Amino acid sequence: MTKDEHRKFWTEHLSPGQFRHLFDHLPGTLFFAKDLEGRLMAGNPAFIERCGFHTEDEIIGIEDISIFSPRLAEKYHKDDEQVISTGKPLLGIIELFPNGEGKPEWFVTDKLPLFNSDGKICGLCGTVRSYEAQRAAMQPYLELATVADHLKLHFREKLDVPQLAKMAHMSVRQFERKFRATFQMTPQEYMIRMRVIEACDMLVRTNQPVTTVALDAGFYDHSDFARQFRRHMGQTASQYRVERRQEIPVQPLKIH
Repeated sequence: MTKDEHRKFWTEHLSPGQFRHLFDHLPGTLFFAKDLEGRLMAGNPAFIERCGFHTEDEIIGIEDISIFSPRLAEKYHKDDEQVISTGKPLLGIIELFPNGEGKPEWFVTDKLPLFNSDGKICGLCGTVRSYEAQRAAMQPYLELATVADHLKLHFREKLDVPQLAKMAHMSVRQFERKFRATFQMTPQEYMIRMRVIEACDMLVRTNQPVTTVALDAGFYDHSDFARQFRRHMGQTASQYRVERRQEIPVQPLKIH
């Protein structure tokens, strides 16, 4: 049985609609689905509650105009029609949507067409996420984005925490506390992970000796590399190389 045949067999024996239950457990994400006439056919608990209902059965068959203000309902319907008429998704729509208090707030909406077993469009589904909440969640990362980018490019160099703190316009203590809270690790641990990732790539992509890989990835010596690699990857570099090359053969160099 080929991979495509196996996938088709597996998919056909799935109970319908199982994947949508993933959205029941995604924090801060509202999920909905509509038919071609714009009637709600499904919604996760967060969406149902936000619309003022208690069970999914209560929203089935309801149109936006029965839930939202005419202006918002018209906007939602216009986007729905575009998705259905083109068969293409609308992603990253920043629009107003009622928050928990019923007041309009900026949200990010993604809408995708749904197709039946004959390949014809039969409706659409979408997710709605709070733009304000997303921005607040991303703010700590944005404040350290310059530092993170610097470490990705210069992970082979000696770590200079005071310089990194200066880049982030923070004191050393404030920077170290902020970095750990944001990335759940110290700058030193972050840099080591960057080195391990580089070593993993080199082990598969090149034929260089393990010791050379260790030094090129920025480790001080083979002993330090061996200890850190096993700690992060759960196996030796040689074991990793053998296993990964069985999955991804090394491409021979082309000589022109």
